[in-house]
Amino acid sequence: MDIEFLRSICLALPGTTEGIKWDHDLCFMVAEKMFCVTSLEPPHRVSFKVPDEVFEELSQRDGFIPAPYMARNKWVSVEKTSKVSKKEWKEFVEQSYHLIRSKLPKKVQKELGE
Repeated sequence: MDIEFLRSICLALPGTTEGIKWDHDLCFMVAEKMFCVTSLEPPHRVSFKVPDEVFEELSQRDGFIPAPYMARNKWVSVEKTSKVSKKEWKEFVEQSYHLIRSKLPKKVQKELGE
């Protein structure tokens, strides 16, 4: 996994913007709400939101940990990006996007389109 691959997944989702936060993290957002964050410096660590019911299971998977500062919101962090297939990256990022988007006001969701 490289940053350009991650960017291609994230930026393909409607209404996604990107920005640098905390001086060294690339954040992907929908309506200013983060759904995926990666470190700019190798080794890359990628964090994203997961459904409540799979948080514990994923947190214990090899290469994953509860995301620092965001675990209480059911975010995980991938420390070993090679442990995740390209198909899984797409699924995890899209799932995180939809979890965050679903919490936005209905009006904003409608403005984002499909």
